[in-house]
Amino acid sequence: MLAIFLKTLPFFALIGTGYLAGRTRFFSQEATAYLTRFVFYFALSAMLFGFAANLDVAAILDWPFVFAYTLGTGLVWLLVAAVALGRGTSREEAVFEAHTGVIGNVGFLGIPMLALLLGPQSVGPVLLVLAVDLIVFSSILTMAITGLRAGRVSAQTFGILAKGLAENPMIVSVVLGIAWGATGLALPGPVAEFMTMLGAAATPCALFAIGASLSGRSAERVEVAAWLASAKLVLHPLSVAGACWLFGVGGYAAGVMISAAALPVAGNVFILAQHYRVAPQRVSTAILLSTAASVLTVTAVIALLSQGGYI
Repeated sequence: MLAIFLKTLPFFALIGTGYLAGRTRFFSQEATAYLTRFVFYFALSAMLFGFAANLDVAAILDWPFVFAYTLGTGLVWLLVAAVALGRGTSREEAVFEAHTGVIGNVGFLGIPMLALLLGPQSVGPVLLVLAVDLIVFSSILTMAITGLRAGRVSAQTFGILAKGLAENPMIVSVVLGIAWGATGLALPGPVAEFMTMLGAAATPCALFAIGASLSGRSAERVEVAAWLASAKLVLHPLSVAGACWLFGVGGYAAGVMISAAALPVAGNVFILAQHYRVAPQRVSTAILLSTAASVLTVTAVIALLSQGGYI
């Protein structure tokens, strides 16, 4: 476990550096917002394009894998929503708490960290996890909130979904990368070098931005946020592990999926909570707690999977 902890430590040290820079106001919240936009629209997109362009889609598109992750995630989603409703929260808050309990920081943290820890062959399965999060569960969130506010799900709702997916640079970059890879052509030298240089900025800038964004968040409803963080860091990987067994997904693929499920709550959940004006402080606190705790929990999960021969 110590060896794995030492490998994950630089990633969390970068997050900590960003947190200190933001906490001391050396790095302002406005600067953090612009850095996040640079990562999201440029650096991360270049990195994902490069990964996707070198993937064999037929080899990585594993439907039992997709079904297992969807089921494992869906069960935790329903459990967290039921607990929220049982506490007497509104249905909109229950939807957001459920989303918080299952959506991990796969893009900014998971892809670079797991690619290093588990090897480049982990990128394909991690991208499948990211696709399910973005296409399935983000769509569920949008339909649920829109439907609750409008009283029904209309054709306009599906238009909003389609527009959101088409404007998401992570989805666009992966689709374009796969399309280019299917041609069998190599990128022209200068273009490939440009994409490599831009993509190389994704990991350090993304981790720094995570920490800087966390520094501006205050705690609220700590008990509820701690429950949501626990659901994400503990219940989600356990549920996904059970779904892997049910669908016969084993070995390395199961290890990657469970590792991805153990990641802390994604920062974009807070952006959505702010956009819809539903429990942003609660979500923010869950992100802060889960990211801090994941220094130990992610290390423990990967160590257990390594000892079990999965990765």
